[in-house]
Amino acid sequence: MVASPATLPAADTDAAATNAALRNAEVVALDRANVFHSWSAQKALKPMAIAGGSGSKVWDHDGNTFLDFSSQLVNTNIGHQHPKVIAAIARQATRLATVAPAAANHVRSTAAAKILSHAPSTMEKVFFTNGGADANENAIRMARLHTGRDKVLSRYRSYHGNTGSAIAATGDWRRIPNEYSRGHIHVFGPYLYRSEFWAETPEQETERALHHLRRVIQAEGPQSVAALLLETVPGTAGILVPTPGYLEGVRALCDEYGIIMILDEVMAGFGRTGDWFAFDAYNVTPDLITFAKGVNSGYIPVGGVIISGEIAATFDERVFPGGLTYSGHPIAAASIVASIEAFEEEDIVGNAARIGRDHLEPGLNALAEKHSVIGEVRGRGVFWALELVNDRTSRTPVSANYMGRLKAELLRLNLLPFIADNRLHVVPPAVVTAKEVAQALAIYDQALSAVGS
Repeated sequence: MVASPATLPAADTDAAATNAALRNAEVVALDRANVFHSWSAQKALKPMAIAGGSGSKVWDHDGNTFLDFSSQLVNTNIGHQHPKVIAAIARQATRLATVAPAAANHVRSTAAAKILSHAPSTMEKVFFTNGGADANENAIRMARLHTGRDKVLSRYRSYHGNTGSAIAATGDWRRIPNEYSRGHIHVFGPYLYRSEFWAETPEQETERALHHLRRVIQAEGPQSVAALLLETVPGTAGILVPTPGYLEGVRALCDEYGIIMILDEVMAGFGRTGDWFAFDAYNVTPDLITFAKGVNSGYIPVGGVIISGEIAATFDERVFPGGLTYSGHPIAAASIVASIEAFEEEDIVGNAARIGRDHLEPGLNALAEKHSVIGEVRGRGVFWALELVNDRTSRTPVSANYMGRLKAELLRLNLLPFIADNRLHVVPPAVVTAKEVAQALAIYDQALSAVGS
């Protein structure tokens, strides 16, 4: 599957020509000489060189084209290089490249209005940040100031970002060497496949997870708990779709004890699950919503907090002690406006829902019937995970070696995967086509067969 400039669309041909003088080896060598990478032991790194992209595909400097079924870090919901968004960025750059956050700026206000138009009616304001981590950071701050309480509850299976409070709220291994923020308590959420509650049905899992949460709140002292921060659908932790009634039960507990419900939609929002927000599929309205990634597919760094009227009113006469130099950056705001308009005009959210329902779900379940290494298939929209196990009875996870071999085989077959622990996450852009899904499913089948059990 090697693409040459002659086989690429016109826009892609220009990109290929621009990079014609470069080779992968040169780009990687320059990277390793100068760039310090996140979450990595530096000497072991062998990064992939990516030269360009379009829609659901990327290519390198040596002419190889890959299906991007990672969406990079599950953020290119609108696909690579969407022409409307790229044009909006270029227009704004020539009009006003930057402006202080204290100023009123039309494109920033329009971006906020566009976001609010798809949020619950109780939401009234948007506070812009530079990404998802500082969105969660500021949501936690708002909840603490609004309630006058300190503690924040979150789940062990979660990821909320790599700033002080966001990483302390995170539940995976990355939290442990970074626990410098105070007042963070963790609980277990529903995960029926590996239930912490000895549950045998989704209903049991919900009931017991909610009982566990209630008891933790009571044991910590409800009067000390400011917020409950949850990914609506935990992403990096395994695309853990909530069991029926769980989120509604969490909302009821928050109401009972006066706790702010923060839903982290950084990865799950803006079409990823086949809805504008993942919580749209449930009968819940949070108090604060954090977002980033899919709001503009990461074309320009941006995130934010969607704030309920009640919490926004807390700061009508009281100073909110937080801010960022680039809050509501005009180029980022322009990319949000263009992205949401493209979502609306092209029914991209609807496409994600249809692709999930009609192609990914049946296709991935068919793979599970063929390959016994697939222990469970779960997801919605364009947000899926295959949990890989040595044995379906014991559910013992496959080894890191197995996952490394699977990743190498998928790359050899020209598919860019998202691998996490013993899981293969199937997370293409929301603009992915049925034909591209069929190609990817065939590659997954071939790779799983090649790696074996």
